[in-house]
Amino acid sequence: MLDKLGLIAGNGRFPFLLLQAARARGLHVVVAAIKEETDPEMDVRAAEDSGMEVHWMSLGELSKLIETFQKAGVTNAVMAGQVRHKQIFSGIRPDWRLAKLLMSLSTRNTDMLLGAVAKVLSDEGIELISSTAYLEPMLAREGVLTARAPSEAERADIAYGLTVARGVAGFDLGQTVVIAAGACVAVEAMEGTDATIARAGLLMSSAGDGEAFTLTRSLTVVKVAKPKQDLRFDVPVVGVPTVRAMQAAGATCLAVEAGRTLLFDEAAMLREANAAGIAIVGEARPTV
Repeated sequence: MLDKLGLIAGNGRFPFLLLQAARARGLHVVVAAIKEETDPEMDVRAAEDSGMEVHWMSLGELSKLIETFQKAGVTNAVMAGQVRHKQIFSGIRPDWRLAKLLMSLSTRNTDMLLGAVAKVLSDEGIELISSTAYLEPMLAREGVLTARAPSEAERADIAYGLTVARGVAGFDLGQTVVIAAGACVAVEAMEGTDATIARAGLLMSSAGDGEAFTLTRSLTVVKVAKPKQDLRFDVPVVGVPTVRAMQAAGATCLAVEAGRTLLFDEAAMLREANAAGIAIVGEARPTV
C-alpha cells in the first residue's frame, strides 16, 4: 500500500472527506491547498494531525504544485473539491508552466484543462488516481433512496431530463438540468448545480399564468456523469446543500446516476429530503 498521497484540494467538504478516508488507511497526506478555493479549516486539521501536511499555493502555480509533491516524495495524487470554472477567466496569474499549457489548448473546458494538467503531472512522475478511490461507499445506489418515490409525472421528467443532461454533458457544458412538465427550464453552465437550481426557481416564480410554466408545476433536477467521465476529476456530487437549494426553488425530485455520483452526508441529506417531501432516485447508467 502507498504510504503517501497527494491531495489537490478544491472547495467544499469533498477534500476533508477524502482526507479522512485516506488517513483511516494509514496514509500520510500531503495537501496542496488552493488559496482561492480551499477552506482555511485545512490548517486546523493539520495542526491536529501529524499524519498530514498543508502547502498553500495559488491556482496558477502549477510549478509549485509539482515541486511540492516531488519534494515530499508523492507519486500518486487525487483531486478533490470543486475549482470554480469561472476561475479560468479570473485575474489569477499563471506561472510559466501553466501559461504554456493554457496556450496549447484549443478549448478551455474542464476535460481539456484538467486532462492537460494530469498529463503534465504524469510526465513529472505524479499520477492522478480516481477521486472516488477511497470513497466508493459514498457512491449513489440504484433505486429510490427516499421515503417517497417519484410520481408518474416526475418519472416522465426524469426520463426526458436524462436524455437532455447526457447530451449536454457530452459537450462538457454542465452535468445538471432542471425539468418541469416535460420542458427544460435550466441547463448548468459555469455557475454550478445549486446556482442552476436557484435560477430555475426564479424562472418559475416569474412566469405568469399565461406563460409556458406555472407555479403549480414542480421542478425535477437531473444530474449525470459525462458519457466518458474521467473519475480523476469533476465527479458529480450532491449533498445537503443540493436539497436545500431544491427546497428554496420549489423542486420536488432529484435523479442522479447510480455508481457515478457521490452522496455527501447521505444520512443527513435523506433526512432533509424526507422532511421536505423530496424524492431522490439513483438511475442506472445505460449499457450502450
